[in-house]
Amino acid sequence: MKNVSGVTLFTLSGLDFKLEHRITLFFLTLLGLYGTVGFYPKFLLDLLSSHVISYAGCMLQGYVIHSSICSDFSILALMAYDRYVAICRPLVYHSVMTKQRIFFFVLLTWFLPLICMFMNTASLLGVRLCGLHIKKIYCVNWMIVALACSPLKANTAIAYFNIMFYFGHFLFILWSYVHLIRTCRSSKEKWGKFMQTCLPHFISLIAFSTAVLLDLLYMRFGSANFSQNLFNFMAIEFLLIPPMVNPLVYGFSLTKVRTIHNPHDSRYPSSDNSSAIAFQQP
Repeated sequence: MKNVSGVTLFTLSGLDFKLEHRITLFFLTLLGLYGTVGFYPKFLLDLLSSHVISYAGCMLQGYVIHSSICSDFSILALMAYDRYVAICRPLVYHSVMTKQRIFFFVLLTWFLPLICMFMNTASLLGVRLCGLHIKKIYCVNWMIVALACSPLKANTAIAYFNIMFYFGHFLFILWSYVHLIRTCRSSKEKWGKFMQTCLPHFISLIAFSTAVLLDLLYMRFGSANFSQNLFNFMAIEFLLIPPMVNPLVYGFSLTKVRTIHNPHDSRYPSSDNSSAIAFQQP
């Protein structure tokens, strides 16, 4: 090994792979940072300085946080569909979940939330406000609506459409799990594999959905007499509880979905493609 002195730069040789792989990893990492960037930098800054935010900054923060939450629901729904096809319809898995279709589905899980939340945020632009104080540690659209001088019918309609749209995601996931449970109850082996592969996803879904629902209900229907500390906890519990639960849930030894069937049996195709979705939990 050649002796080198005066070194100021190093080469990260672990990144020596194809450009298309770099681009894929770049966007996966960027999506992972998207929601956290919308909250944590401003939150940390507010703890050490005056907690004010511009109107444009408030709009942007609300948009990023809302769209990030909705994309998490979309990814959970896509994971549920992937596992439903792999377990309940294994013979057609490869014809249904092709690499091109998986890429398209993953793209939709981000494109649709961005569009839905853009419509919600756009309906607030130029609204006349009769207040300056947001009783929350970050900006969300509903708190701006509460400061409006007059009712915002367009925003209300869009907001309830989005709520029903993503509630439909939740119902779809429950429907897929009904079929998964019916399929896996036929044998102890299948049921054991279901507990290893699908139960962690379901627990993650319940934890995330419950946290978001509590914040949504408290924000819209909570009493003004409740303490600010309780209000702050309800505001950030969906940012704290799921990330605490997910490592515990997914940290257990998980078996791939395709091992529910005998991997040596040619009647059942392997589900290697499912791993691209199965481990993109929010």
